[in-house]
Amino acid sequence: MEFSKAPTQPSRRALLGSGAVLTLSACSPLTALNTLMPADAGSRLAARDVAYGDDPRQRLDVYVPESGAGNAPVMMFVYGGGWDNGSKADYAFAGLALALRGFVTVVPDYRLVPQVRFPDFVDDCAQALRWAQDHAGSLGGDPRRLHLSGHSAGAYNVMMLGLDGRFLRRAGVRAGSLRSVAGLAGPYDFLPFDDRRTLAAFESFPRPAETQPVTFARRTAPRILLATGDADTTVYPRNTEALARKLRVVGATVSVKVYPGVGHPGIVLALGRSFRGNAPVLDDIVRFALG
Repeated sequence: MEFSKAPTQPSRRALLGSGAVLTLSACSPLTALNTLMPADAGSRLAARDVAYGDDPRQRLDVYVPESGAGNAPVMMFVYGGGWDNGSKADYAFAGLALALRGFVTVVPDYRLVPQVRFPDFVDDCAQALRWAQDHAGSLGGDPRRLHLSGHSAGAYNVMMLGLDGRFLRRAGVRAGSLRSVAGLAGPYDFLPFDDRRTLAAFESFPRPAETQPVTFARRTAPRILLATGDADTTVYPRNTEALARKLRVVGATVSVKVYPGVGHPGIVLALGRSFRGNAPVLDDIVRFALG
């Protein structure tokens, strides 16, 4: 697993193509892109900075269809940033896009390294999903139809929620309510820890194998979509290939999408209106979740 530094003035082509080196985080390029990207008409921010825990980082935003939702599926989107940076405010484009397609959409912040280490940031995401379950009805959502999606480190977090059942059990999320998990360019099989971020986030955990999503591949997992770009040199596509292979061996339901010429940032930016034509990421997530 590799991480690269962000260019100061990323071009549209660089963000989407094989030369992309932007690590998506709370840095200025993504903030600017989120601010300048045309918003989707038909969805809106319904709630901001709602607490799902006591820590200042345990806050979430909720997006809904403009016309309102009635018994709608619920999607939680978790952003990446190497487990040490990121902000939900920078991913409004993802929340609005998924809400436009009919989901009550939750985008949480979660505690980061060095404040916490594994498994705390995954537990935070589980608590945010518990909040979504408990409050879905008042937002027009169906708590029996929960879906997860995430990018990069966020894809890791949601995949651990989907595969290692201990996280959702601890949080009190009802068994069977999680219907699908979509991981975009996620790290799922990255032992040994050989990068400053993985060392900082995971090295102190005494059982390294239990930090890896591939360890928990199981037949009874929710339906899983694994998506990657073949030009990703930040989290290499072999992570997607390794988890897909393990899931198929155990008989789980898994679908794989590989987008030609798309790099690490491009796969999540393709959720936004300005970049949607470069890869059908949004269509694939929605079709898979509702299929």
